[in-house]
Amino acid sequence: MDLQRQFIFGRMATLNAAANFRFSAATGLHRGDRAYQQDQVEIIAHPKIQGSVLAIVADGMGGKSGGRKAADQVLLTGHQVFERFVPSSDDPAEMLKQMVLESHLMIKLTAITSEEEPHSTIAAFCISPNLSCDVVHAGDSRVYHYRGAEMMKRTIDHSFVQRLIDEGKISEEAANTHPQANLLTGCLGTQADPPISLWHIDRLEFGDTVLACSDGLWHYFTPKEIGAIVHALPPREASEMLVTKARQRARGGGDNLSVAMARIDPLRPERPAAPAVGVLRAT
Repeated sequence: MDLQRQFIFGRMATLNAAANFRFSAATGLHRGDRAYQQDQVEIIAHPKIQGSVLAIVADGMGGKSGGRKAADQVLLTGHQVFERFVPSSDDPAEMLKQMVLESHLMIKLTAITSEEEPHSTIAAFCISPNLSCDVVHAGDSRVYHYRGAEMMKRTIDHSFVQRLIDEGKISEEAANTHPQANLLTGCLGTQADPPISLWHIDRLEFGDTVLACSDGLWHYFTPKEIGAIVHALPPREASEMLVTKARQRARGGGDNLSVAMARIDPLRPERPAAPAVGVLRAT
């Protein structure tokens, strides 16, 4: 298992007054039972503004190398767009929209040198220094927002089975085992413009978790199960638990899977005020 964990602690400011809180985040990535890893995931700290972070999950599709190239391109574009982003004056939702459109264009250009047409989903969220959060997704990678163990909201997939759910033809439970469960109605890199679904959270509260993941992970959990795990465990341990349980439930037939999560907690008095950043890797 390839897990990358990232933790950021510090004192950050709201728009109106100084406020102490701890921001903890973690990412997990696993090849599953596939021959190739085509998921990519990263949590990016803004290079200039403390307290501004961007989390991205990309699930690539397209042969031996096409899917990985597409997912890599999403992350590369995310870095470039986020570096240009000025949190104090720019609109995070517009930044996320621009990231999707630029990624889509670059993946289409990548198709010229790929043996199969590359595509990718995207699920991303941007947390601002004032603890507002903006979300974007295209495809069937998801973003969840939890308050404690309760799911407040999640993204709605751009998929054939979601369309059947919306039309009342099948249930959400039946969608997981539908023979066309993997058929998308929109993603990045196709001839059509990508669907861009945005939502805004005014302010994250203490105990809130925002989680982005590919279908290789969420397929094996109910929202209630995910909520229980992210509420009971810190992000590093929660990401490990989700990846491990997904692998067990896949029973040798699992897809690539990726997860990025962030949680807001009160800063304990004994915590130092100075920011500290650490990255741990484990295999």
